[in-house]
Amino acid sequence: MPTNPAWLLLLLAIASEVVGTSCLKLSAGMSRPLPTLVVLAAYGSAMLLLAKVVQTIPLGVTYALWSGIGIVAIVLVGVLAYRQIPSFGQLVGIALITAGVAVVNLTGPLHE
Repeated sequence: MPTNPAWLLLLLAIASEVVGTSCLKLSAGMSRPLPTLVVLAAYGSAMLLLAKVVQTIPLGVTYALWSGIGIVAIVLVGVLAYRQIPSFGQLVGIALITAGVAVVNLTGPLHE
């Protein structure tokens, strides 16, 4: 991974999105104030960070990494925090997403 602050910002954007998504269940349909505020703040932070990232890393690559890594992280949160065990088919799909993220990241130029 290149030494570029955009990569750190992308990781922070992914972490923010994962925090926000993890708190969606806790928000009880946005009816509980504290988890709802965490969701809104986390998603807002993720969008602000992504807006900075796409100035350096191509939009398609940014979104592929953000969404792919985020999906895998949320599945792990679901398993560890909510005891939501994915089916075999779901695990295959997640593995395909992970493989796609790896291909995007390992092939072609990452900068415009």
